[in-house]
Amino acid sequence: MAGAPWFELVQAPDGALLKLAGAWRMSSLAEIDAALAALTLPEGTRVDGSALTELDSAAALVLLRALRRGGAPLQPPLGLAPAQARVLERVREHLEADGTPPPTPPRIGVLAWVGEVAAYVLHLLHGHLNFLGATVVAAGEVLRRPGRLRLRELTVQIEQTGLNALPVVALVTLLIGIVIAYLLGLQASKYGANIFVVDGVGIGATREFAPIIVAVIVAGRSGAAFTAQLGAMKLTEETDAIRTLGLSPAQVLVLPRVLALAITLPLLVFVGDVMSLVGAMAIAQPMLDLTPAAFLARLREALDLRHVVIGLVKAPVFALAIALIGTHMGMTVERDTRAVGTATTSTVVQSIVAVILLDAAFAIVLQAMGL
Repeated sequence: MAGAPWFELVQAPDGALLKLAGAWRMSSLAEIDAALAALTLPEGTRVDGSALTELDSAAALVLLRALRRGGAPLQPPLGLAPAQARVLERVREHLEADGTPPPTPPRIGVLAWVGEVAAYVLHLLHGHLNFLGATVVAAGEVLRRPGRLRLRELTVQIEQTGLNALPVVALVTLLIGIVIAYLLGLQASKYGANIFVVDGVGIGATREFAPIIVAVIVAGRSGAAFTAQLGAMKLTEETDAIRTLGLSPAQVLVLPRVLALAITLPLLVFVGDVMSLVGAMAIAQPMLDLTPAAFLARLREALDLRHVVIGLVKAPVFALAIALIGTHMGMTVERDTRAVGTATTSTVVQSIVAVILLDAAFAIVLQAMGL
């Protein structure tokens, strides 16, 4: 009797017959597997399970794999009890599913990809515009009832977005001023036009470089912080608790951050203007033989006040875009930790792109106005 007491292979008039017997359970799985491994099944072997007393899924898997090795079809044995037949059928379905290769994802053409990206961008812009409208409504309610403005939260955000950002803004803009003066000086010194480096640094730094550089720093620092803070609050259901208390999350969380950034970014841009000019003046004497007195005298002649004002006017617009993007992405983040990180990264990218597009729009409008 082959494989006793688990099975017997007999020769019937219509072919080989594998008669199963006993309790096929996980506790006896090693013995059953060893007995089946030593068995050679003739082609066309049929299986009879009428003598089986028990059959679990592990033993069913061992049986089906042995039948597959012997070339027998993966069909339910004869005479199985209904419960045993269901177990064997479920294991057979999973075994066949594991053997099929995963479906290949459909290839997306270039036109479909462009359409998908365009639809995503439009959906994102629509969401930002809706959020802007909600923020304006919240600001209108605060104007009617000034007591609703969270002054403590506003003060904390001014400290975080303004005072704490001063060191990095001052250092980066100082280095930018040095780099701009150095690169301009390399070219101007060839033609004896060292004094005109002051013109380029003064106008370029105050009108373009300082506002953009400071806005990018704030986008990576404060914009990402807004998204991370609000996303974590949504993850821990603190925003739901605020609504439960009858308060508006837009007034409690969004508006103080928007106002704080609109207040601090022009001040940071002014610091950036000063530090970039200080950096240019520091390298002007050793490289261009321009003393600080000569540098300041030329700066007073070349730098018109309107260039400084234009740079400062850009700052609140950049601040509004950065704050709205950061707070919107934080308030709409999904409730999982990975989504918070993804939204934070997206905030930085969107804010930088928005700053560049807004600066280009300013350039077009100011050019049309003759400024």
